[in-house]
Amino acid sequence: MGENAVTQKALAQNKEIKRSLVLIVIAIVLGVLLGFAGSHHGWTLGGSSALPGFALAVIAAFVVQWLAYIPAAIAQTDRYFDATGALTYISVTILLLVLSPGLDPRSIILGALVIVWAARLGSFLFMRNRRSGRDDRFDEIKTSKIRFLGVWTVQGLWVSLTAAAAWISITSSERAPLDWTTWVGLAIWVVGFGIEVTADLQKNRFKADPGNKGKFIQSGLWSVSRHPNYFGEILLWVGVLVIALPALQGWQWIALLSPVFVIVLLTRVSGIPLLEEKAQRKWGDDPEYQAYRASTSVLVPLPKSRRGSPSPSNTN
Repeated sequence: MGENAVTQKALAQNKEIKRSLVLIVIAIVLGVLLGFAGSHHGWTLGGSSALPGFALAVIAAFVVQWLAYIPAAIAQTDRYFDATGALTYISVTILLLVLSPGLDPRSIILGALVIVWAARLGSFLFMRNRRSGRDDRFDEIKTSKIRFLGVWTVQGLWVSLTAAAAWISITSSERAPLDWTTWVGLAIWVVGFGIEVTADLQKNRFKADPGNKGKFIQSGLWSVSRHPNYFGEILLWVGVLVIALPALQGWQWIALLSPVFVIVLLTRVSGIPLLEEKAQRKWGDDPEYQAYRASTSVLVPLPKSRRGSPSPSNTN
């Protein structure tokens, strides 16, 4: 029986490693395709036959993750994972702004928005990680070098896709003057950024209160949305895209994937689904949580709905 269990465990580990290898290949292929499409009608380094600016950004995003992975894998730590992602946004954006042969106000605005967002979120996640000491998402993954490499590689794709609209616009050969899209996009970004920051601060203060230990937050923005921070993040990347629109040409319209990717990631993959499942395990039998879940919008801040008896399976 013991040998059988060991064999089953080994088979499961091999299966996870194979999945990680496939994931790594897919992430790299998607990165190559993104870099190729987004580089059309963009400036290049050293002439027409040299490396396109946007392709350089995508390559740099992956290389930074792989370099950071080496010491992280040796120490089997995820402590600097989120910080590395944030630093990648900042460093690659600065690199593009410095190398741009024709820097314009739109590029400066986009660069500033990406840097401000990444600096704020990166510092927030880093401090949260320091307080908690660990991220349970990586408990098993970081013990396998291949699986751990997989999450770092995917982070390279995540950074590239999320920042695509801003980076493509910055590296575009089209220099459009500031117009209504700039101010509308900036307004959307400010609202989204404000919502994300406020939601994070409210949850931070809630968790810092010893009297709230073991409880779930349902006050402030969290009283009208179960995930207001994610709504804010989606909104701000929509704002970035709106600002970038006048500079896009041909295949550069792949930048539309930026907010779409953020929406899919947060609502269907690693954001809301994981947190909802975790909350359901922790408070699923709590009538107060069931009532909160049944009456509160999952994402978009909305007035509480008045429903009948709450159902644990209700996900709005």
